[in-house]
Amino acid sequence: MTNSAIQPYPIKSIADSSVDQALANALLTSLAAYRQSLLGRRIWLACSGGRDSLALAAICMQLYTQGKLPFLPQLLHVDHGLQADSSLWANHVAKWAKAQQLPCTILKAQVQGADEQAARLARYKVMSAYINQGDVLLLAHHADDQAETLLMRLIQGAGVKGLAAMQPWREQAQRDFHYVLWRPWLTITRVNISRYTQRLALPYIDDPTNDSGDNVRSGLRGEVMPILAHYNPNAIENMARSAQLLSEARAIIEERAAQDLPLVVIESLAISTAQQVLAIDKLQTLSNPRQRQLLHYWLSQREPLPPSKQLIDDVYALAQRQDNDHQTRLDWYASLQNYSIYRYRQQLYRLSHNFLDWLALPVLEKSYVLSVNLYDKSLTDIDIRMDSNTEYRWQLQVDLTNINKEKWPDLVKLQETIILKTAPLNRQQKIQTTAMGRAQSGKKLYQTLEIPVWLRDSLVVITAIINNDESLNDSEIESSKTEIPLLLLSPFASWKLTVNNSLLATINHELLQDAINSVLQLNNDTNPTIEANQ
Repeated sequence: MTNSAIQPYPIKSIADSSVDQALANALLTSLAAYRQSLLGRRIWLACSGGRDSLALAAICMQLYTQGKLPFLPQLLHVDHGLQADSSLWANHVAKWAKAQQLPCTILKAQVQGADEQAARLARYKVMSAYINQGDVLLLAHHADDQAETLLMRLIQGAGVKGLAAMQPWREQAQRDFHYVLWRPWLTITRVNISRYTQRLALPYIDDPTNDSGDNVRSGLRGEVMPILAHYNPNAIENMARSAQLLSEARAIIEERAAQDLPLVVIESLAISTAQQVLAIDKLQTLSNPRQRQLLHYWLSQREPLPPSKQLIDDVYALAQRQDNDHQTRLDWYASLQNYSIYRYRQQLYRLSHNFLDWLALPVLEKSYVLSVNLYDKSLTDIDIRMDSNTEYRWQLQVDLTNINKEKWPDLVKLQETIILKTAPLNRQQKIQTTAMGRAQSGKKLYQTLEIPVWLRDSLVVITAIINNDESLNDSEIESSKTEIPLLLLSPFASWKLTVNNSLLATINHELLQDAINSVLQLNNDTNPTIEANQ
């Protein structure tokens, strides 16, 4: 079956056909530049079946046959179903790949929308779901695509990062999944590729929607680029060169921001994408342009699309405020997650909405028995708050290494059992830490301990419960037990509590306080753990 969008050339092997030197040299030059980064990685080629991707697949096949390319990429074709003939096109790509002895996989995607951007996102989503961690996705973007991207970013008011356009080698991160986009043809023009496909009679698919004029890119391609080429025949190559120069400038700017960030970020409060915190006083030691670039870099971590200029302006203004109203909340609906940016005292917080939702979950009162029989276990994990449907887990870790059978009497004077109780802090409950002169409650306590609003429902009191008389029955235990306050916890901090003198003879509270640690973890993350400081 034939289709009008498919060029009327027979499918045949091109392995022994002559190679286009310009196209081959561009690929081999890029290969040399990233050879070390390519070692041990599987390489895929995104093949729509169009002129550009089919030409790149053909060049790869030819260079591999000649022994000049050390790998043979595996083709990925995405059938997104937006055109009536999409399944026919997928079958055509599979047949052509089979004739070249190229491995090819057809993937189906569900597109949320009908525009070019929605289709592109769907393609990348299904391909990234299919490939493995660290794999490389080879793309056929060329100089014309780069020039169009540069113009699109320019009319959108992009900065240096945006005007750098597409990168020849870009690490992609989606939460804990990482892969690479490799574009070796960003210096090659569409004209050169077209000549190659015509010479080899490649039966590529000419998707009619590419030039339909229903999006900005096709409008630039069909109307603006010919005018620019009229005034300067080298306009495309020049714009691609400008993008490369801007990419180098971007690299310098990001290198500077990467050097500044450790000086400003508060690592003890950082937990992957859930929470990142900057010290405002240290931020303000930098020049204004460096502050703005650092904020841009800080907000963009692990996000493929940068924040808007308006958001950077708003965050910068929040950091510069001198009044007492620091409750402003700025929301950023990014590509992978949604975030809120707060200022609390002299700190800027970037919090994911998923994390804020988790912080709003109630802390339930629970009791756990610690016994001398546990002496041979060095670590006991106790959940403070955990929802199995979330990515966060907050635990007590009780280290009993130094509380063995012989030393247990040094801990508990009257019996062999301790009950640890975890309970949310009541706002009316008075608490006295070892660093406080007197007990405090409510707003005064939050201010003294510097607890932001969003963390105030995550304060937990750890209490040791001792039964003073083993002979009592269950109905009598409640009135006989002694409760000894040990710790006040938040997900990021721990405070030792003052113990009443009358209770000191009941338990060696300091030994138990030192044995308890609070740990917040992100499941399946490369930066998973925050230990609360006492």
